Amino acid sequence: MSDTTTAPAPVKRALPPLMQMTERAAMRLKKLYEGANKGQLLRIGVNTRGCSGMSYDMSFVESVSPGDERVTDHGVDVLIDRKATLFLIGTVMDYEVKDLESGFTFTNPNEKGRCGCGESFHV
Repeated sequence: MSDTTTAPAPVKRALPPLMQMTERAAMRLKKLYEGANKGQLLRIGVNTRGCSGMSYDMSFVESVSPGDERVTDHGVDVLIDRKATLFLIGTVMDYEVKDLESGFTFTNPNEKGRCGCGESFHV
């Protein structure tokens, strides 16, 4: 009779969220989803353009495509283009209101720098 022991299965740890939203961003999106963009979802991607090479791309879409990852935070859904996931891991989306402008902003731990105007970034 042989004495075989099996090692316990490794404990799987939860993956960090692909992206998070602040409460302000979620509230703003909720208003957009209830108003002019009813029945649509925000898709976030990354395009190559701008002085630093990449920029965030946001568009409202009618349906989820096969290449989308759905992220839910504060009860609000957004779609992430699968091609952008590696660039967005750990990103926090906020909504800021300033004196002369308002809009969604991104705090991305993967960014290595931004262009002077702040419209593009590089990793």
